[in-house]
Amino acid sequence: MSKKTVRLFTVSALLMAGALHASAQTATESVTVMGSREAYHTFSRTFATPTEVSGKMARWERRVCPIVVGQNAHYAAFITQHIKYVALAAGAPVAVEPSCRPNIEIVFTTTPQQLLDNVRKEHVAFLGYASNMAQADRLARVRHPIQAWYTTANMDLNGFEKIDNSRTIGLGDSGEFAASLMMGNVTGLRMRDGRKSTLYHAIIAIDPAKLLDHEIGGVADYISMLALSQMTTLNQCQPLASIINMLVPGCAAAASELTANDLAYLRGLYRMPLDGNLRMQEDGIGREMAAALNTQ
Repeated sequence: MSKKTVRLFTVSALLMAGALHASAQTATESVTVMGSREAYHTFSRTFATPTEVSGKMARWERRVCPIVVGQNAHYAAFITQHIKYVALAAGAPVAVEPSCRPNIEIVFTTTPQQLLDNVRKEHVAFLGYASNMAQADRLARVRHPIQAWYTTANMDLNGFEKIDNSRTIGLGDSGEFAASLMMGNVTGLRMRDGRKSTLYHAIIAIDPAKLLDHEIGGVADYISMLALSQMTTLNQCQPLASIINMLVPGCAAAASELTANDLAYLRGLYRMPLDGNLRMQEDGIGREMAAALNTQ
């Protein structure tokens, strides 16, 4: 068993036992993981990505089932299990059956734009929400060595679900959802209206030719962060240590592995009120981070 695998097993066990602060103390020595209470709230607000339809953050309510293509069997299995371990540590639902239907597709390719051009042509809904053709064209552009595209869904108070795109018939669209909105199947409250945003599908494209200076463990951590949270802030250097800083040139808080900040953020994401408004969700994650990292 590799040192990276052992480390992840350890991190998962610590988090699931509620000892996130302990994992902070075992983080890489070159990385500063602790911050102020306000810094954690800023971190959560920076990472927060509201969906186009509801204006709320989305997370996996379906059990995650990742699949890796374009890598040898050993690395593919390692990355797949890595994502599941991080998901369990964060509190995300995980599919355990080998025959589960993949909803996180991870593709290693030296021609990622060609891949996205094909997705744009054949499966436009998998690019994410697009209200017109021009927006779909912009969504299909590859801008990063590791980049993700998310299909989100909206769920009402009665559990009726609809993909966040009016042209996605066949992906789970439910006619009852539109009717339920017309009937007002929400709580009527401003802070928690009963409506939820969920992740339905994700595509993550990785160009290995642009990652030659990075180890597979760090790449797997980066992929895990994108797989479990809808995130579009990839160019901005975060003030707190984060794996998302790994590919930001010249970032002083760059990390080569998941940090305690990242893990606390994910855990907060999977504990926040999914039916709350965006501010409530951001504040909920910030509070979870501060509490988990023992900030006074």
